[in-house]
Formats: sequence, structure tokens, C-alpha cells
Amino acid sequence: MTQTGTQLGRIALGWAVGGFALASVLGGVVSADAQGLASHNTQAPVSFDAGNIALDDRANRVVLTGGVVINQAGLRVRSNRMLAQYTDDGSLDVSRITANGGVVVTRGNERASGDVAVYDFDARVITMAGNVELRRGGDALSGGRLVIDLASGLSTVDGRSSGGSSSATPGEGGSDGRVRGTFSVSQD
Repeated sequence: MTQTGTQLGRIALGWAVGGFALASVLGGVVSADAQGLASHNTQAPVSFDAGNIALDDRANRVVLTGGVVINQAGLRVRSNRMLAQYTDDGSLDVSRITANGGVVVTRGNERASGDVAVYDFDARVITMAGNVELRRGGDALSGGRLVIDLASGLSTVDGRSSGGSSSATPGEGGSDGRVRGTFSVSQD
């Protein structure tokens, strides 16, 4: 394996342990055991905080606006607006959250941001699109779309998404369908 491949593998493992396993990095595929992310409890209670909440009982949805923050078992989603869909079978069970406007998902010291995010509780998948960026310490990846499978712990980053940046500099996802990144290099 090349030095770059070894470095990317080490970074992918670090993301996996911390919460985000990277499966597609700069056109190559890297996989790692992702017990940290896979252990996220998607059945844990969901708490929320917002400037305004509108409940639409007929459509089984809640619209939250104004600096919305949702927390679930150490996973935090922030955005300007969220739509929470739920089932009503005696208790309100959130089935899906769609967030837009400055979406930031954090868990521990990892941070993912993008234009839009959909958290499907039933499928245990978070999908982010548009100007997606992953950060952990000084390491960063960016692209058009990020899919985090909470059941398997496998995440993928690709350049496909509308609304992606047209920049071609390292560390910024481009509309050319590429994933870009910058990684810290050990000084040892």
C-alpha cells in the first residue's frame, strides 16, 4: 500500500472509531470496523429545541423553525428548519427528520455539515447533500453527498449532488463529481 493509501486508511479508521467510517475517499474505497457509529441508539428518545414549532396532526408532522436543535443519544442535528414526520399509534414515534438550511450533525468530536439532511429512523440512515463537509481535527473531506448507515457503521462520500460548490481546491467539494480532502500528516 502506498504512503497516501496508508494515511487514508488510518484516517478512515479514526473516523470509524469516532463515529464516521469513510468508505469512499478521493475515488478509492476504504472500509473499517465502525463499532462507535454502529452502536448509536436510534431508539433513544429525541429531544428538540426551536424558536417555533407547528404541529400538523392531520399530516402527522411537526415543522420546527428558528435555530432548531435535535439531540438523540449523543447525536446532535442543528439547522434553520426541520420537518419531523411521526406515526401516531398511541404515542408519537418520530420516523423521519428532514433538515435544511445550515445543517450540522455532530457526534463527539466529529462534525458533518451540508445544505440538507434526512435522518430516516426506520432505515437507520442519515443522508446529507449539497456542500457536504466532514471534519475531524485538522482532517477534512468534502463532496456533494454523504450517506451514514447507522446499522452497519459504513459511510460513503461522493461528489454527486446538486448545489455543490464549483471550487476545485483541495478540501472543497466540486461540482465535477469529485470528493476532495486535506489530511494531517504525522510529524514523527
